[in-house]
Amino acid sequence: LASLADCYVDDAFGSCHRAHCSTEGVTKFLSPCVAGYLIGKELSIMGKALEDPARPFVAVLGGAKVSDKIGVINNLLDKVDTLIIGGGMSYTFQVALGGHVGKSLLELDKVDLAKELMEKAKAKHVKLLLPVDNEAGDSFSMRITVHSKEIPDNFEGMDIGPKTQVIFANEVVNAGTVVWNGPMGVFEFDNFAVGTRAIAKAMAECKGVTIIGGGDSAAAIEQMGFANKVTHVSTGGGASLE
Repeated sequence: LASLADCYVDDAFGSCHRAHCSTEGVTKFLSPCVAGYLIGKELSIMGKALEDPARPFVAVLGGAKVSDKIGVINNLLDKVDTLIIGGGMSYTFQVALGGHVGKSLLELDKVDLAKELMEKAKAKHVKLLLPVDNEAGDSFSMRITVHSKEIPDNFEGMDIGPKTQVIFANEVVNAGTVVWNGPMGVFEFDNFAVGTRAIAKAMAECKGVTIIGGGDSAAAIEQMGFANKVTHVSTGGGASLE
């Protein structure tokens, strides 16, 4: 690959965090190697948000697994005023608080870690918000609204419930800076897209700096028609997390 070129410009933010032959390998054989304007924009917007945010600084994390976001949660707890956790990863935290989550996504081996993260948030005076109610479904497509710590055995949490939507949206609307990465539920199904839509709408209404951290959140906010009402939609999911 390097033999084809005299210099190297990487402007693919969505894949620049991966050490592949086309992203990192060629840099061993070519000079100069530089980043392009898109990467520059991504780094300046994300960098300013993390280093010198307008406050209150709110981070909203969703998606399936706590394990994907451990490093991010740890780092954000040193920076944010409020950390909101929804989506599949929230059920591990509910179990850490003694809750019952039925058939919901759960990483049993991460329950102790969830406890540690909640303790860290408390020690750092970070407001850590978890769902108080959830929309849950069973395999027969029945849908019920339940308390987040009392999901029945044969039901699976699929979205945040109406009370949680109000609590989360309120924090987002009043933020000085918001970074959002990961949906609040299985937004691919209209039935369970209401929570994610509530966050997307709140992001659009927030007067502060609003950053969507790529991936599913970017897909959701574009699909819901709010993409042109936020400050920045990142072109990389994993890259923006990293």
